[in-house]
Amino acid sequence: MREIYSAIDCFSGCGGLSQGLRKVGFRIIAGVEINPNARNTHELNHPGTKLYSDIRQVDPAKLMGELKLEKGQLDLLAGCPPCQGFSTMRTLNGSERVKDPRNKLIFDLVRLAVALKPKMILIENVPALIKDRRLTEAKRRLQKAGYKWILTDIYNAADFGVPQRRRRMILMASCLGPIDLLEVSKTKKVTVKHVIGRLPKPEESKNRLHRLYMRHSDEVMHRIRRIPKDGGSRSALGKDQLPCHQKLNGFRDVYGRMKWDEVAPTITRFCHNPSKGRFLHPEADRGITVYEAMLLQSFPRTYKFPEDMSMTEIVSLIGEALSPIFAEAQARHVVEHLRLYT
Repeated sequence: MREIYSAIDCFSGCGGLSQGLRKVGFRIIAGVEINPNARNTHELNHPGTKLYSDIRQVDPAKLMGELKLEKGQLDLLAGCPPCQGFSTMRTLNGSERVKDPRNKLIFDLVRLAVALKPKMILIENVPALIKDRRLTEAKRRLQKAGYKWILTDIYNAADFGVPQRRRRMILMASCLGPIDLLEVSKTKKVTVKHVIGRLPKPEESKNRLHRLYMRHSDEVMHRIRRIPKDGGSRSALGKDQLPCHQKLNGFRDVYGRMKWDEVAPTITRFCHNPSKGRFLHPEADRGITVYEAMLLQSFPRTYKFPEDMSMTEIVSLIGEALSPIFAEAQARHVVEHLRLYT
């Protein structure tokens, strides 16, 4: 697609947001990412994008000079600040605040926004952020800088064609004019079977990522084989479970199987490990492969990861990424707004 709008992707990770932006005509003129593995992956898939490392060290004036960018010229400043400090898992389902230094990185994104004055701002994060005092403060600073129109909402990525349940908060801000909320798509859900149902067995695949999956002890494999196909859970094992699972009231999806005709559970940075959730293959007696995780996260089949990166490192990048198809839906909404006012 012809690139007609400019964007900077902050906290760009391995490139999920950049992938979605490019699909609808954005030229990613710069990215900001501190993780070396993520930077290398982003460069591999989005060559030509100038990458900066630590957003806390980015000087807006220097950045604008290097990019030959005037204040107000940038079309979109987008970013997905690290969400670990806002997640309900870290905050005991919202009942406790976590002092995580990453929580404040959203203000560095705001700092860049105030200096660059892009036409629009797009921020993605976990749903818990929508009620967090830091988001309230971030919105106040943006409004003071001239962003009179700011909307926030929570969406399920599955409603936009991503083959997994993934609830995310989206903030859109404009200094151009009123914004409409993005309407939930009427697209039919994309199922696990649709995405990975026809893949060859890992041992028969030439795809390096599809051959990567977690191996287990004979004891664990004995239990996995007894879990019913297509959506079964470890409850079928009765008392024949690991001692730690017998004592665990929550986390009932541990060692559960995905269902062929439903969307997958949220793909996390631990999705290669069945002990972390419902990450067993619907039919095969194994966890999902790295390639299957990548596809369920909606990355293109041709997306690349460095050859020297470990399975754990790759899956971590995949699980922390913004789903490209969901990013594309948000980006398309941004483009409609830009076309209306520019």
